[in-house]
Amino acid sequence: MATKSSIHIKPCNVASSEAHNRRTAEYMRNIGKSKVYVVSELSANNEQWINPDFGNPELQAHYEDIKRMVKEKTGRAMQEKERERKGKNGKIIKVAGCSPIREGVLLVRQDTTLADVHKFGEECQKRWGITPLQIFLHKDEGHWLNGQPDQEDRESFKVGERWFKPNYHAHIVFDWMNHDTGKSRKLNDDDMMQMQTLASDILLMERGKSKAVTGKEHLERNDFIIEKQKAELQRIEAIKRHKEQQVNLAEQELRQVKSEIRTDKLKSAATDAATVIASGVGSLFGSGKMKKLEQSNDELRQEIAKRDKGIDDLKAQMQRMQEQHGKQIRNLQGIHNQELEAKDKEISRLNTLLEKAFKWFPMLKEMLRMEKLCAAIGFTKEMIESLLTKKEAIRCNGRIYSEEHRRKFDIKNDIFKVEKNPTDDTKLVLTINMQPIGEWFKEQLGKLRHGRKEAIEEPKKNRGFKL
Repeated sequence: MATKSSIHIKPCNVASSEAHNRRTAEYMRNIGKSKVYVVSELSANNEQWINPDFGNPELQAHYEDIKRMVKEKTGRAMQEKERERKGKNGKIIKVAGCSPIREGVLLVRQDTTLADVHKFGEECQKRWGITPLQIFLHKDEGHWLNGQPDQEDRESFKVGERWFKPNYHAHIVFDWMNHDTGKSRKLNDDDMMQMQTLASDILLMERGKSKAVTGKEHLERNDFIIEKQKAELQRIEAIKRHKEQQVNLAEQELRQVKSEIRTDKLKSAATDAATVIASGVGSLFGSGKMKKLEQSNDELRQEIAKRDKGIDDLKAQMQRMQEQHGKQIRNLQGIHNQELEAKDKEISRLNTLLEKAFKWFPMLKEMLRMEKLCAAIGFTKEMIESLLTKKEAIRCNGRIYSEEHRRKFDIKNDIFKVEKNPTDDTKLVLTINMQPIGEWFKEQLGKLRHGRKEAIEEPKKNRGFKL
């Protein structure tokens, strides 16, 4: 399964546009690799792109142009260094300096091209206004393994006598400024999450596990798109549940306030009764105590009036929250439905292309089935290419895996070849020593079982007779 796509954004050191190799080493150390090596034999696979719209490719020169642009647009010099200011509460707040040029590091696949990364940069410019300035695609860096790779490791390969695990990645340098206003682009956490999703979509880094070799038609990319839509729907549901919790809390608060008001009204009624009784005997106690009771009663009525106003305000706030929540849900559902419709069209287009491909190239489906069978057996990409593309026979030693029997079998100087099925010209078959691989697996399993049976029966023959 391919590595998950990720992009890490950080301020770019514009001291030199050729310093990307040093930035690569720093990035690798940050993600836990102890040492990074560059294999010169693989450096020919590296690619780079410089935006032709900015004339001078030197980042320092472009950085100085941005400083002049900010001064012209805003009337103030660009704040390059971190500074401190005092907030409203008196606390000191640190304000980060402007980072007009930023660099993103993308994890990519072996077959990722410069055009793929450039497409990602163009889409970032359309959505958020950040302009790609430079792209460097590195396929010659990684680290050496101490021994042979694990069986599930499909990425490592031999360079000379040692095994090398590559780290395929790309550097993309962005201009983060709005040249119309002279201000920096503001991207929030949701924007950065969407950027991660965009990288996964364009570079196709997330895939489901490989299916069994059944010969059935399927599109892994379609499965990936459907899983993404399910995850987005779950996110919308989580937002909806959060809003409902907020409404429930507000309703609980309203019930509590109503309960307190009922208690206050009972107190008020009791005070009124006491006032009436006291008025009948006012001559006995004097007018001073009566005035105090009346003043206390007025204060209680004012407090109740305030509580009533608080309830009205709370109801209005709840109504606004419910309307805002409903609007957000409708917007999210609308966006979700639009994305689903677009993905459905894309899936339909891909299925149509696939049907045409199978029609124009009748053996394509068989070639795909052979590729999956060879991969399941344990062949490398180079071996599969020799068998299918070059149509060559290969001689192998080691062990091969049978999914049907769920075990490995030893091979020694055995010859493999992909040939047409002798009984059906529309089918292909993988042979070992000119014998179909399925029959060979069954034959080897029979030999193993026969060997175990002889090993068990041999001790019984040597027991002798008992009288």
